[in-house]
This record gives sequence, structure tokens and C-alpha cells, in this order.
Amino acid sequence: MAPAWVLVLVTVLLGLVRAGPVPTSKPTTTKRGCHMDRFLSLSPRELEAFKKAKDALEESLSPKNWSCSSRLFPRAWDLRLLQAWERPVALEAELDLTLKVLGDMADSSLGAVLDQPLRMLRHIHAELQACAPAQPTAGPRPRGRLHHWLHRLQKAPKESQGCLEASITFNLFRLLTRDLKCVASGDLCI
Repeated sequence: MAPAWVLVLVTVLLGLVRAGPVPTSKPTTTKRGCHMDRFLSLSPRELEAFKKAKDALEESLSPKNWSCSSRLFPRAWDLRLLQAWERPVALEAELDLTLKVLGDMADSSLGAVLDQPLRMLRHIHAELQACAPAQPTAGPRPRGRLHHWLHRLQKAPKESQGCLEASITFNLFRLLTRDLKCVASGDLCI
């Protein structure tokens, strides 16, 4: 009886070995060198640096200096509404604009407080570029909601500098805690 159980056990184990790895709930990446899952949560030290920067940015904003023709990041802006392949594309465009605006602001007296957040955002952007599909030749072309959002971000530089600064400042934590986390979660972002 014991040899029969050993034979069954060996057969089951060999079957499992040939079946390959068991899928996990961990986000996967599509390209070599793509490690967005490390951004599922930022460290308390990183979040504190962003909070200091956001507080300093809000303090520097002059309410009379900015009036926007439309909300750059409307409440309906939620990456979960996009298909999985569209999310990194949208986040990359959002990061591009954020880096440009904050980079311009870093040339002012805010440079010291923006230094660490800008380095972190550049690092996230570089990792995202390693993961995002090349556009527009490889893969589907942006349509629908993604096309609308990309168009909105492309038109953003036509807004006043004060409006851009305010929009980017008020969107900073949503970018870090919702949009980045959604992309880092891959297909598990629902």
C-alpha cells in the first residue's frame, strides 16, 4: 500500500512541476526591468517630503493669480476607469506635466523644498517609461476617455502659470496615492 501512495505522490508532484508556476495575486510586469510594484506605497519619509512641498506650494499660491478656464484634473479623473494598458500612458502624461510645472517652480525660492519630491517623481517617471508601451505605433491607439485626458493634458500649458501651479499642487497627492498605486497594482486595480 505504501509504494502505491509514493507512486501517486510522485505522479502528482511531476504533474505540478510540468504545469509551471502557480499564478499569484502580485502585480506582474510586461517588460524586463519594469518594477512599478515597488510604488504600491511610498515610505512615510517620502510622503512627508511631498507633504512639506505641497504645503509650501499652497502657501506660495496667490488666489488672485490663478483662475482656470476648466478643471485640469476633474473629479471624474480616475485611472480605474481606463483599460489596464491605458493607465501607465495616462500616468506618464500626468507625470510629464507635473514635472514640467514643478521644475519651473523649483527655480524660485521653493527649490530646496521641491528637490527631494522632484527626484522621486523623476525616478517614478523613469520606471514608468520602462513599463509603458511605446505609443502610438505599438499597441492600440488612445481612444475614448484616454484620448480626452491626454488631449486635456496637452492643452494645459495654454492655461495661466498660476492655474497650472494650483492644479498640479492640488492634484499631487491624488497622483501619488491613487494614480501611482493603481498603475503599480497592474490588473488588480479595480
